Amino acid sequence: MPELRAAEPRSYPFTAPDRLNLDDTYRQLQQDRTLVRVQLPFGEPAWLATRHADVRFVLGDARFSRAASVGRDEPRITPRQIEGGILSMDPPEHTRLRRLVAKAFTGRRVEQLRPQTRQFADELLTGMIGDGPPADLVERFATPLPVRVICELLGVPYADREHFHTWSEAVVSTTSLSPEQVAGYLENLHGYIAGLVEQRRRHPTDDLLGAMVHARDTDASRLTETELVQLAAGLLAAGHETTVTQIPNFVYVLLTQPDQFAALRADPALVPGAVEELTRYVPLGAASSFARYATVDVEVGGVLVRAGEPVIGSLSAANRDPEVFTDPDRLDLTRTVNPHVGFGHGVHHCLGAQLARMELQVAVEAVVRRLPQLRLAVPEDQLVWKTGLLVRGLNAMPVTWG
Repeated sequence: MPELRAAEPRSYPFTAPDRLNLDDTYRQLQQDRTLVRVQLPFGEPAWLATRHADVRFVLGDARFSRAASVGRDEPRITPRQIEGGILSMDPPEHTRLRRLVAKAFTGRRVEQLRPQTRQFADELLTGMIGDGPPADLVERFATPLPVRVICELLGVPYADREHFHTWSEAVVSTTSLSPEQVAGYLENLHGYIAGLVEQRRRHPTDDLLGAMVHARDTDASRLTETELVQLAAGLLAAGHETTVTQIPNFVYVLLTQPDQFAALRADPALVPGAVEELTRYVPLGAASSFARYATVDVEVGGVLVRAGEPVIGSLSAANRDPEVFTDPDRLDLTRTVNPHVGFGHGVHHCLGAQLARMELQVAVEAVVRRLPQLRLAVPEDQLVWKTGLLVRGLNAMPVTWG
């Protein structure tokens, strides 16, 4: 079994994000069929897994721990350490918190939200179409739709969106905000949630935040006050930030591959499968992070990972693994076998995966139906991409139609 610690760790990320292109280095590592030692901008060296089987193994095997990252110099691409909370827990503590909110994100509950989400999407597009082209799809559609849905689910006033959407950038920032700004935004976000919690105590509600407050106040062993605020803030921020980014990412891919956009126009029934394929195809993460620490010696991809060593897995690379996906670099909206890991895997599989799927399906279907002649309003090379974030996405997406 190879011991590869002697080599100097490779600098990671390998290159700066280039739109939605995946670095060729990942494919080479997959062909080598092994892990590689990497050094992220901050923290200790780590192993990087790129093959689909290895990534799933690390994310799903109980011998790899997120809780073990607490108190360690965790490998990361942001100067700040990730603050505890549910993302830094293992079962049974992780299970305790996740169980409190999981019912709000079941397939049944999410489907109940679909008609209202469709209504929101149509209202937004009606307003945008009424004002005429050109329009910024990010500002007019991709941002307000997920924000409004998560507000409905949690019970957060939609009128406050400008504040908490700004503060939520602290959750996905690497270098886009200074450490002082990150701390200030998080303090504002947590203070805002704490104020809503106190409102629920005075005036109970039947939304998700109200249910969490009720759980805290009837059985304090289930949820501490800090956990309540952190969990609710995390749900609010993560519950819209990635979907806000993915909607324009998906539309961008479709507009730059017009045959695929035409296929959806011709057969809207393809939309659910198309969302799965776009989730696989689009490398949302700018790089990999959230290391899992081996609690015992474990073999991964023919390499012995020693107890106490961190491993990070590239979801984007795993989703392009040719051992799993036929012609992986081709967007195929009719792909039937699609075991992608776009929403993660294991106990930390994205809690809001069902909600995100529904919102993305509604968004893509609405755009194709209402704007069949949609196209970019500027040359592709003039689009400005976000930088300094954990995710890839467009700052703005000028579009036209008709």
